[in-house]
Amino acid sequence: MPSIMLYQVICVQICLMSFAAAVWGSDDAKVEKVMPVDCSTLRLGQFICPDPSINQIDPDTQQFRGCMKGKDVPSEGEAEVQCIAADGIICTESNSSTFKRKMPCKWTNGYSLEIALLLSVFLGMFGLDRFYLGYPGIGLAKLCTLGFMFIGQLLDIILIAAQVVGPSDGSAFVIPYYGAGVTVIRSDNETYLLPQPDWHNIT
Repeated sequence: MPSIMLYQVICVQICLMSFAAAVWGSDDAKVEKVMPVDCSTLRLGQFICPDPSINQIDPDTQQFRGCMKGKDVPSEGEAEVQCIAADGIICTESNSSTFKRKMPCKWTNGYSLEIALLLSVFLGMFGLDRFYLGYPGIGLAKLCTLGFMFIGQLLDIILIAAQVVGPSDGSAFVIPYYGAGVTVIRSDNETYLLPQPDWHNIT
């Protein structure tokens, strides 16, 4: 009988010790889980950018607030937006889960695609669409020739609708953030073309 009681006491002590070790181990894991890291090195899936809890879209430009003009192509700018790291990640920059990151944006200067298209459709024969976009020479030529006998008006409707013709200062049109914007893909001497198996070697 005493041996059974001794066995029960030993079992209870072992259970208590394993429970305490599990609790302390989980506390240690929590401490390791919130170690500060440099959030500029986070990979995709470890952060959300921009932070959806903050409205970072400017209602006037329909782009990120503080979108700056691009260096090479004025319309291809950058804006510093607030991002949020995944749960358990603390950023050294802010000592919290939020951090700043540069995101691409379209620099706009107040020229609306809708207004330009309406001017081109209804008053394009007088060149008002070109005056609005900052091309007074072409606008005056359209005014004097009645939109190049309406052929120039039709051509401008197509070019503005396809966003081939934009504002003269190089800015992008103001389009709703999730609107039908056109993204131009450019290549230069630094562009790498991935070889395809159906390419033939030309020597």
